[in-house]
Amino acid sequence: MSELNLILLGAPGAGKGTQAALLTEDFGLPHIATGDILRAAREAGSELGLMAKQYMDKGDLVPDEVVVGVILERLADDDARDGFLLDGFPRTIEQAGALGRQLDSHDRRLTAVLALDAPDELVVKRISGRRICRKEGHVYHVDLDPPKHEGHCDIDGSELEQRDDDLEQTVRNRLEVYHTQTEPLMAYYEERGLLRRFDGTRSPTQVHERIRATLATLRLEEDL
Repeated sequence: MSELNLILLGAPGAGKGTQAALLTEDFGLPHIATGDILRAAREAGSELGLMAKQYMDKGDLVPDEVVVGVILERLADDDARDGFLLDGFPRTIEQAGALGRQLDSHDRRLTAVLALDAPDELVVKRISGRRICRKEGHVYHVDLDPPKHEGHCDIDGSELEQRDDDLEQTVRNRLEVYHTQTEPLMAYYEERGLLRRFDGTRSPTQVHERIRATLATLRLEEDL
């Protein structure tokens, strides 16, 4: 398999970030996370960031014209020539079509779309309970991974805060948008024989093992 070109698909909070970190370590792929790129632009106060902020703060999707150009430009970088891991893109059928056309024009193709399934209430619990330290961005969870001293980071002592993106109502809004606009991608990629589904309620280790086994099978099938 000359390239390992992957998409991580699933609702916010389904575990995509955890699996992305593990897969990046396994295969040395650049982890291209739309949310991180857009948040960085927002924090920098750039024109793109300010445009994205009005949508992100409400939990709405950032318009295609803002997102697509950023992602496609990133895929042209040298470190993505032998493969990539897309996380948070595409989010709509239109974006998927734009990505497919771009890859075709460069004689590249997707290896697989890895879909993580998780129920809405679990997603709300995972995200709304998340707290981040003001100084270095260390992440905690009020139930699953609480700090030793409530409200303060164990590492640097700074105050913990809840991002606007993580407020319960914002999360539920994001889920509604996901089900309406992004979930149809499951059928889109299944029709193309690319979709592989995984149970996002399992432990990160179990999900990771199943993903690795699936990718090993795909490599073997291509070599036959």
